[in-house]
Amino acid sequence: MQITRPDEDNSKGFSKVFSFLREHLLEGAIQPGDKLIPERDLALQLGVSRPVVREALRALSMMGVVEIRERVGTIVRRPDVSVLGDFLAFALAQEKGVVDDVMEARIAIECQSIRLACRRATLADFERLRAALDQIEATVDQLEGGSRADFEFHAALVNAGGSKTLINLHATISTLLMRSHRDRREIVRRHPKIKSHLVADHRHIFEALVSRDEQEADRLLREHFRIGDEYRHKAATEWPASGTSA
Repeated sequence: MQITRPDEDNSKGFSKVFSFLREHLLEGAIQPGDKLIPERDLALQLGVSRPVVREALRALSMMGVVEIRERVGTIVRRPDVSVLGDFLAFALAQEKGVVDDVMEARIAIECQSIRLACRRATLADFERLRAALDQIEATVDQLEGGSRADFEFHAALVNAGGSKTLINLHATISTLLMRSHRDRREIVRRHPKIKSHLVADHRHIFEALVSRDEQEADRLLREHFRIGDEYRHKAATEWPASGTSA
């Protein structure tokens, strides 16, 4: 068996191109819609070969950062966060304990967002949350519809916080969050007595938000997560023992 390794010079050249473009994007020197300088000019500027520049641009194209148009050139794009979310879902799919890890990230994002929402939420935000709450009540007996309603309520909560970074982080893990919401709705289906608590929890969280009570909103949200985790861990130990698939 032969083991091949990429040429070290090409590897360094690729990193140089990638870092150059990344820094310019982060600094705002390059904006969505801008056209990059030709490959040959970029290669000369960085002291690398054109194939290396082309490879870096293709990698950025796969990430949705740029679009390579024939006879036009390379155009900077605004990346689609959902693409990163799909990549993250693939990357974490086989990780042990991914559900718990994602929940920890979700709690961090939403608890900060709800505090910000108490200060920043607009009437339109409250209307979206109210509509999502109505959907939670209407779909309490549904698996798929209920999962989507739960997700939409919490996504509206994060959006109401107004932090672009937190909103993008939440969107990035949305694929994994939907799985989490569905798992929790499966628990509701198996434990019907949770239904009234599910609706009441979200209603109380909404009321605390409308009252702009940061401490109470944060407390209610954390309690909501804690109770959900208790049922999830209980289900994980009880269902296999009873011979019922989870």
